[in-house]
Amino acid sequence: MDRKIKINKDKKLIMIGKIKDYFLKERGDDLGDLAAELVLDFFIEELAPDIYNTAIEDSYTYINDKLQDLFALQIVKRK
Repeated sequence: MDRKIKINKDKKLIMIGKIKDYFLKERGDDLGDLAAELVLDFFIEELAPDIYNTAIEDSYTYINDKLQDLFALQIVKRK
């Protein structure tokens, strides 16, 4: 299954602004919108899938732990 990470336009514009701010503050580089968008696209394609998958694994572990807690609440009949 081929899933792509989708980011809506408003959030993408905010992220581009943050990338531009970061490069200016940390590197002294004044990136244009296109350059910042290319950096963002690189992160989305190359790094985001690993981050996303780690979040899925963490969520699975958390939910599984909570389900185990739920089973601990079962009532056992007396014999």
